[in-house]
Amino acid sequence: MPIQSLKGGFRLLVLVAIFFAGVWTQSSGVIGDFLFYLPDVQFLAVQHLWLTVLSGGLAIVVAIPLGVVLSRPSMARVAESLMQILNIGTTIPTLAVLALSMSFLGIGTVPAVFGLFVATLLPIARNTYAGLKGVSPALMEAAAGIGMSPAQRLFRVELPNALYVIFAGIRTALTINIGTVPLAFLIGAGGLGELIFTGIDLYDPVMMLSGAIPTALLAIVVDALIALIAFLVVPRGVNPSRA
Repeated sequence: MPIQSLKGGFRLLVLVAIFFAGVWTQSSGVIGDFLFYLPDVQFLAVQHLWLTVLSGGLAIVVAIPLGVVLSRPSMARVAESLMQILNIGTTIPTLAVLALSMSFLGIGTVPAVFGLFVATLLPIARNTYAGLKGVSPALMEAAAGIGMSPAQRLFRVELPNALYVIFAGIRTALTINIGTVPLAFLIGAGGLGELIFTGIDLYDPVMMLSGAIPTALLAIVVDALIALIAFLVVPRGVNPSRA
């Protein structure tokens, strides 16, 4: 009963906060100010998502096979060393990566996609590697015992049992990607960063929030979408606690 009362009180508090926030925005005219930037938000959000799709999709296509290769027994001695090379992409600040890519790829979409690809690569590759290495040895021995080839064990045993961990890496990577895309505006690639950084320069909080709020919402929506896909794709009976 105390827990239920606490939940009820919290819900009431949230409703009261939403009510007063609505009253404040209606009286202050903030909604009208946000609606002024709606066409820009719609246009720039498409650019934002396009950059995420290009860089994130490229990272998925490269990182998953790379994680599979590094998880093979023949790569055991060098896997962690090679993984540390990938770690450079997250160690170096993303803005510095974008600046370096701009120095030899020019300005615009191409260097932005390359820089975001580098920043997104590690979580997917690391989770693919960890998920495959975490498959129960008993399952591997049983698969080998019934005569499965290494390729069959990979596709029928290892990958299905590692999917939850792999999807967790993809969720993390794409969420980071969406939150980093605003920096691409600084090298001429567009996106919602145009509203964020222009709003900062002009000291216009409404313009800044018109870019920041959709960016946060996009990250939440994409994270929820990947979680839904994982729920539909991951085989039942796989233990998600390993993620």
